[in-house]
Formats: sequence, C-alpha cells, structure tokens
Amino acid sequence: MGVFSNPKLLANSVLLSAFVVLACFAGPSAGNFYRDAEITWGDGRAKILEGGRGLSLSLDQQSGSGFQSKNEYLYGRFDLQLKLVPGNSAGTVTTFFHLKEKDMTKSTLSFWAIFLVDNSPIRVFNNHKSIGIPFPTSQPMRVLCSLWNADDWATQGGRVKTDWTRAPFVAYYRNFKIDGCPVGRSSGESCGFQSQTQELDAKGRNRMRWVQQKHMIYNYCADVRRFPQGTSAECKRSRF
Repeated sequence: MGVFSNPKLLANSVLLSAFVVLACFAGPSAGNFYRDAEITWGDGRAKILEGGRGLSLSLDQQSGSGFQSKNEYLYGRFDLQLKLVPGNSAGTVTTFFHLKEKDMTKSTLSFWAIFLVDNSPIRVFNNHKSIGIPFPTSQPMRVLCSLWNADDWATQGGRVKTDWTRAPFVAYYRNFKIDGCPVGRSSGESCGFQSQTQELDAKGRNRMRWVQQKHMIYNYCADVRRFPQGTSAECKRSRF
C-alpha cells in the first residue's frame, strides 16, 4: 500500500500467518543466499557475497537486477536486512515482496500478511475474500527482490528523473532467513514455522499507525492520478 522513508539499514520482515494442520517444530534456518536464493535477471549485476551471507543488486541505465527464493511457500516468516541505495537515489526502486506462481493449487488456508521494518509493523493485508477482494489463500509464493528504475511514475509522478551520472546504484541484502514450510514438503516432515495464528494486537496496530503517519511517503490507495478509474477494493477497507 505504501512507500516508506528510512535511509538506515532496514531489517525487513514479512510474516504470513496461517491456520494450518501441518506440524511445524524446527527453528528458522540460518540465512545463506547460495542455498535459499537464485539470481533471476540482471546479466551479472547481481552478486552473492560473503560466502552466501550477503547479496548485492546493481542498477545502471541499461538494466537492473533481481533474485528470488528457490522454494515456494504458502505461509511462513521471511527476514532479511536491506541497505538501500545511498545518496540521491530518486527514481530507483528497491523491493522485497512475494509473488504467487500461476496455475498451482494447494490446500486452502486463511491467513493475514503482516509487513515489518526493524520489527515494527508498517502494513497489514487482511483477508476480505468473502466480500470479493482477491486474497492468495491457496497459491504458494516465492520471495522476490529487485532493484530497478521507476522514474516514469515513482518520483512525483515522473517529474523527477533518475540521475544516471551516479550509476551504478547498488543495494545490499544480508541475513536472509526463512521460517516456513516449502511447498511439497510431506506432512511427516517438520518445518520451520513456529506460530500459525499470529496477528497484530492493539499495541502493534498503534505502532503501525504511528509509522504510517510519520514515514509513509506514497500510498497507492491515494494515487488517483495513476489509478483514475478507481483504486483497488481493499483501499475501501480499514488498513489497520
């Protein structure tokens, strides 16, 4: 829903919580990009560093770069540290998100998505599928991260352009940790996800309100220029 301003090192976590039948007992695996991730595009602009502990993405005027998790997950917690492009990075977009695979059907689950920075919640995406708002209750997802140019819309509607004299732009990812069950794991195997029914309490919701009021600089639900025909249906529901 939003873009947030924070120039410091960010510990980004995405928590996908679900009611599940599968038993999950093991702790989260230690992060290693060689084992858990694969570079998907960028023609050499993405590099795994520090023996697998870190990864860098680079953007120049020809191309950006990106990577994804090797496995797909229906639920879990995904943590990593992200260092954004320093200095004047207007027009560049550094991402950490989840994408569902097409044409895949698994057990149906009801869950929430909670997004955290420095362990503070910044956004929730609630399940309103019962009233027609799309929600990924049965599609496994991969973690996708990328660095790319979006100066045609992301910077004051495209009025501010990327300063390519500062290229290449580089973002760093470290300590990628996954606490979840990969799709395809049999019911007899344990997985890493400890708690399947987490959601924000009153303190967490108040913290999220404060973060959005102080640090949110873009909200697609308020972008009538980009979406003149109307914003998404979830924008009409409470974001808390």
